Amino acid sequence: MREDFLHFIWKHKKIPLTNLISTNNEAIEIVQVGTHNHLAGPDFFNAQIRIGTQLWAGNVEIHIKASDWYVHNHELDANYDNVILHVVWEDDSNIFRKDNEPIPTLALKPYLSKDLVLSYEKLFSKSGKNFINCEKQIDDLDTFIFKNWLERLYFERLEEKSVPILKLLQDSNNNWEEVLFVMLLKNFGLKINGDAFLSLAQSIDFSTVRKIGANTLQLESLLFGHAGLLEENSSDIYFNELKKEYDYVKHKFQCREPSVLKPAFFKLRPPNFPTIRLSQFSNLYANQHNLFSKLIDATSIEEMYTILGVDASAYWDVHYTFGKESKKSKKRLTKKFMDLLIINTVLPLKFCHAHHHGKSIDEVVVHVISGIKKEENTIIHKFDALKMRVSNAMESQSLLQLYNEYCSKNKCLQCVIGNSLLKGND
Repeated sequence: MREDFLHFIWKHKKIPLTNLISTNNEAIEIVQVGTHNHLAGPDFFNAQIRIGTQLWAGNVEIHIKASDWYVHNHELDANYDNVILHVVWEDDSNIFRKDNEPIPTLALKPYLSKDLVLSYEKLFSKSGKNFINCEKQIDDLDTFIFKNWLERLYFERLEEKSVPILKLLQDSNNNWEEVLFVMLLKNFGLKINGDAFLSLAQSIDFSTVRKIGANTLQLESLLFGHAGLLEENSSDIYFNELKKEYDYVKHKFQCREPSVLKPAFFKLRPPNFPTIRLSQFSNLYANQHNLFSKLIDATSIEEMYTILGVDASAYWDVHYTFGKESKKSKKRLTKKFMDLLIINTVLPLKFCHAHHHGKSIDEVVVHVISGIKKEENTIIHKFDALKMRVSNAMESQSLLQLYNEYCSKNKCLQCVIGNSLLKGND
């Protein structure tokens, strides 16, 4: 038995509201269950409970065992002085307030339907063994409820992605352009080089980027140099040109000695080498003046593709690393890579920027994310195997949020799916 199941029972009135009897044989009638409290303090605020002939207004606390009241030291906490009813699964101890007055206790076990308990046990019976707890039952869920839950999950995910953005905004004294620079460079590094590129972005004074951003060679030299990619000696002409330019930029703008994580090449496909990604990033800033404003103003996926569609510098047409020639190919950002930038940088930033200024762009965000193909990864493939039809990136992002924040944490009773499956058993 889990405490959140008892919360579910109380919140959704899965027991009779009248003709209840306390453990001290007092008649109990539930007038209002109260407001569910997810923070510190009693579990439900502002409940109304008739005990005997007296109507009480106050808070309700819920535990598996009555003795948990003392395990959690509630008798010493003034926040629990206004508890009017203690709701438990098992009554194993008498509970008293600080003034030694007994707190009425309601044991739920005798009042629950067997079907509801069986459904609960079925939902959690193979926890940790299945991919998700409800995988055998999820087909029973109403499609309309499921689609609405996915949209809510997507915006929940955006809210979570807003947290580091707001932290960067605070650190940069509300400089949204700098926040874009840092977030965008981090996500150019994808999973393997994300941390290295983030440390690179944070090692550079953004005022320097503003001054040299329109000059591809200078920005590229600064990024390559700070990333430690120009430290070796080489006879390669372009390498030495970048190194010379880096020495000039570093001296002119008095750049401090950076402490940057070295980007990795190992296990990467050549198109994702840090050399290619840093050059593409440099060309994006050089080619797109007022990049932040353009991305904030863009309202369609096509506009965003136009803004983000850049090549690496010409040198990289026949190279992936310095001094080693390869078959000629334009190192242009692919649509798949741009999709990742839009999902992980552009849309979270647009959403956060709008909310920061008291605006709502939810419809624009949904329109754009719905126009992007679903992501391909292990979690999405497993949901596909359950015949959960995912058609776009909004839904795949939502399923990632569902799995990471609910399924893998056994938070089925905070999930609309788990709630719906149990609500069907009155």
